[in-house]
Amino acid sequence: MPIPHGWFGIGYGSDLGVGDVRPVHYFGRDLVLFRNEQGEAGLLDAYCPHLGAHLGHGGTVEGDSIRCPFHHWAFRPNGFCSSIPYAKAFPPRAKREALAQSYPVVEKSGVIWAWYHPDEIAPTFDVIDYPEFTNPEWAEPIKREWRFASNPQEIAENGVDVAHFAYVHSMDAVPEGETDYNGVQRHSVARGHRTIDLPSGERKQLPYSVDTLQNGAGQKFTRLSGLVELSLLVIATPIEADDIELRFCFTHPKVAPGSPEEKAIEAAIENTCGQKGVEGDIPIWHNKIHRAQPFLCDGDGPILRFRRYFEQFYADGPGGNRLVEAAE
Repeated sequence: MPIPHGWFGIGYGSDLGVGDVRPVHYFGRDLVLFRNEQGEAGLLDAYCPHLGAHLGHGGTVEGDSIRCPFHHWAFRPNGFCSSIPYAKAFPPRAKREALAQSYPVVEKSGVIWAWYHPDEIAPTFDVIDYPEFTNPEWAEPIKREWRFASNPQEIAENGVDVAHFAYVHSMDAVPEGETDYNGVQRHSVARGHRTIDLPSGERKQLPYSVDTLQNGAGQKFTRLSGLVELSLLVIATPIEADDIELRFCFTHPKVAPGSPEEKAIEAAIENTCGQKGVEGDIPIWHNKIHRAQPFLCDGDGPILRFRRYFEQFYADGPGGNRLVEAAE
């Protein structure tokens, strides 16, 4: 499957300090991520447009730019050259246009989001900000990360593949809900009741809900309400077409340390991340192939409807990869 286009998380803002320079690899490309002295994050093609030195290995931040280690050409986050220290006359082309390939970057919800499109088309929609992830009244985000062979579509499709919940995650029943598709967004709300065992030995049924918004190929937000209140960012970023970095970022209203509420939150996070959650899916994702024309039955869930939605995030469009056909 090709790499979809959209906004993808490439790191957390708190992990990139002023003056930091990092070689990174996403979207099948060598890139350099840096933060200039004005606090602005930049993402550029890794190789200097002058003579090809890797800006992420020996490059340094000066002012608003990253300086190449080879001849000290400097580039702003927008790709424009800001300095050639030994040039007697600035090249006319460098005044007119960006020399280094740059990628639009925004920071929201504590995440550095980069826009990728194989045809270098400018962003066509915005990243959604969820302020609780940077709100001091909420808990410090709890982060998990995995890397394996897969792609963003397979990760997102997991939510509509209702049949697998019983066999992979040992769930007795999948809550029913409503789903709405609106442009680049897919919004679903599921409600139900969950039976829990209280410390007293009593069994009790509690109502719960799972509210999920997918915004493009790389950003998904879920709010879990019930015994605990949790906000979760699911960040699926392609490294190569068949290699993905998956991040889960949780936060919740602050609770007293060591309290029953904290223990319940820890258990909910473990359940979401562990064998009954994403770590049950990862071995399957890592070793499966994508069936463009799957054989489906009436209990499989709205997989084809989801694929029609996701198809818009491929540059080839509906006529290219035929992602929504089912085998007869």
